Amino acid sequence: MFDIQTQLFEARDIRFGPIDHEKDPEIEAKWTHDSEFMRMMEINPARPLSAAIIKKQYEKLEKQIDESKNLYHFAIRAKEDDRLIGKAGIQWIEWTNGNGWINLGIGAAEDRRKGYGSQALNMLIRFAFAELNLFRVSARVPEYNEAAIALFEKFGFMEEVRRRQALDRDGRRWDLIVFGLLNSEWQNQAKA
Repeated sequence: MFDIQTQLFEARDIRFGPIDHEKDPEIEAKWTHDSEFMRMMEINPARPLSAAIIKKQYEKLEKQIDESKNLYHFAIRAKEDDRLIGKAGIQWIEWTNGNGWINLGIGAAEDRRKGYGSQALNMLIRFAFAELNLFRVSARVPEYNEAAIALFEKFGFMEEVRRRQALDRDGRRWDLIVFGLLNSEWQNQAKA
């Protein structure tokens, strides 16, 4: 179970940190040129973005975080060299009902399949339930993102909604799946 001494923002190989407005835009702009990353991370059409546009998005994001109080964003950084390797967040929080939506992605192809996503999801879930005291977290995943589906299922998420043929990619229709995890389910897993 959760121990107050457990580090909220660090795992074995990664840590959560704030946006670095000087270094991060250049790195994340490179990720937007990777159509595989963009299609796995976003349901909107993929498009390459400049570092200047990314920097403007960061400014808008930080303003939303400050004003809305229902959005948390983390830069995922490698502990060994503090470089940006991904992003994670909890958004669209409904405080009255204790619901929030999570998302995460590991940017560069060479950083994927190294366990960073599992470590980030574990920290994100722990933050959502132990720190924010949410009742449930949900995630939207395109049917073709098999790695994300396997990751969410590994952490006990259940498929709750399947929006049939909601996405159109390369002349094919794909389902959009909504996964959910309850705080009590997370606590039961931690006890096991």
